[in-house]
Amino acid sequence: MSDVLRLRFLGVGNAAAHALGNSAAVVEDAAGQPLLLIDCGPTVLPAYRERYAALPTALFITHTHLDHTAGLESLFYQLACEQTQLAPPRLYLPADIVRRLQHQLADDPFKLAEGGVNFWDRFQVIPVGDQFWHAGRSFEVFPVDHHGYRAAFGIAMRGYFLYTGDTRPIPEVLAEFAPGAETVFHDCGLHGSPSHTGSADLATDYPAALRERLVLYHYESPDAAEAMRALGYRVAGPGECFELMPGGTSKLRRVV
Repeated sequence: MSDVLRLRFLGVGNAAAHALGNSAAVVEDAAGQPLLLIDCGPTVLPAYRERYAALPTALFITHTHLDHTAGLESLFYQLACEQTQLAPPRLYLPADIVRRLQHQLADDPFKLAEGGVNFWDRFQVIPVGDQFWHAGRSFEVFPVDHHGYRAAFGIAMRGYFLYTGDTRPIPEVLAEFAPGAETVFHDCGLHGSPSHTGSADLATDYPAALRERLVLYHYESPDAAEAMRALGYRVAGPGECFELMPGGTSKLRRVV
């Protein structure tokens, strides 16, 4: 097993930035093979299939807003109606959001017109707490600050990266789960809101050494991305890939 990993963004936009794609990322191995998809909004499956010519075999969902989950319904229909021979993908869900996803996606007894199929039949649902194993690697899960108490979660791999999902600034969480040189992929738009980080929040809440480790995503427009780059921040674009080395250093690989 190589020690090098990659994190590739399929989309980087907020819920209204359709041209940028719904924010989602794929943890890849050193050869560029997908290991774990993080979030699955409406634009994500087409982008995933275009990139990897396959459906995802493992997913982690950060929270239940539709720009992060609505693609699961499309994935269900492809698995239930078109790719019935495929094994159910592993779906890692923070235990606190399982009930919300049940109401959002799975309560309808006629997901297929003829009935007879439960939504979760086509997934291997794995509720997770503070940690889970996947592909021989340990991933940590932690709550973030987005709308409600324990309503949204991030994911981290010590020595490699931390991915916040949607959040306001969370300095105490980052100090615990990214204490070294890990690259921190952070929700941030040019302008903040009660549920999302804005560029002005970064200087207020994070020290300079941590800001140097940030890669920003989930923003409102290409112009916002350029404005944040002008402030000195690394900003991810759709399709861009970051090579993650042991110890936390990262290198951006641009994809044409």
